[in-house]
Amino acid sequence: MNIFKNKNILVTGGTGMIGIYLIEKLIKYNPKKILSVSLDNNSDMHKDVEFKSIDLRNFQNCLDVTRNIDIVFHLAGVKGSPKMANEKPASFFVPTLMFNTNMMEAARQNDVKKYLYTSSVGVYSPAEIFLEEDVWKTFPSPNDIYAGWAKRMGELQALAYKKQYDWQDIYIVRPANVYGRYDNFDPANAMVIPSLISRCVNGENPLKVLGDGSAIRDFIHASDVAEGMLKVMEKRYNEPINLGSGEEISIKNIVDEIKINFKGLEIEWVKSDNTGDKKRLMSVEKKNKIGIKNTIGIKEGIKDTVNWFKLNKDSHYKKYNSFLENK
Repeated sequence: MNIFKNKNILVTGGTGMIGIYLIEKLIKYNPKKILSVSLDNNSDMHKDVEFKSIDLRNFQNCLDVTRNIDIVFHLAGVKGSPKMANEKPASFFVPTLMFNTNMMEAARQNDVKKYLYTSSVGVYSPAEIFLEEDVWKTFPSPNDIYAGWAKRMGELQALAYKKQYDWQDIYIVRPANVYGRYDNFDPANAMVIPSLISRCVNGENPLKVLGDGSAIRDFIHASDVAEGMLKVMEKRYNEPINLGSGEEISIKNIVDEIKINFKGLEIEWVKSDNTGDKKRLMSVEKKNKIGIKNTIGIKEGIKDTVNWFKLNKDSHYKKYNSFLENK
């Protein structure tokens, strides 16, 4: 069943990594309109997509863009590494709260029928495996406490609306460590995969990597996250759900896969006590149960991301610097 056909759809953060993949997929469903909103005013959106550069911290802006909208995918957030989040916690925590609270309340007031909220792996406390139902029994990891609590508050807002207003078509997805084209590749504050790729493309050799490579993460390609979002809404699965791979992938595995794409690259491991949680792995039992499957493995995904960034490095940095100037 095509629930998106002839519908007015809003994607916040539509010029971000997941947002671009999501919109590319949504276009194939023949919606009436796709509206993408972002702070980024240097958009290269598809010709069939309407784009607006707005600040979601302003509630009136949120009311304006949700008017006459049927479906909202709320992806907007503050992108940056755990190190940056801990050094500038207010810059992550406060805007995230404002984006989430404003958008969901504006959508409710404008009678939006379906709403998807993008949470994060950061809501979880350290554990052997992250189970959806365990979140409210614990606290977020100390390594992700500000962003983790901000995302949790968005989830709690959604639960409050379900209870008070009986808004059942409100969905919560928790992506794992997402990577792919269109990511933030600024080596100063990017996540591990884009940071390493960026530094390699810029000629760093030997490539210095913090830690010993033993930390375990759950990586998922942005295209698979986008597909998972569509499936969650199509199947009306309105309980929080993990969007991960369920595969234990070490940082050493990631470094080895990146190294394959750069001839003559040497690796230098740098001892550090600041490498985050030892293991972050999602349960994907619920995701598998409703038929959401990943299609892009880590080897293929990293190769594609490396090749894309090699071709788009200059335009990417120009676009990212323009975004920072207008933030």
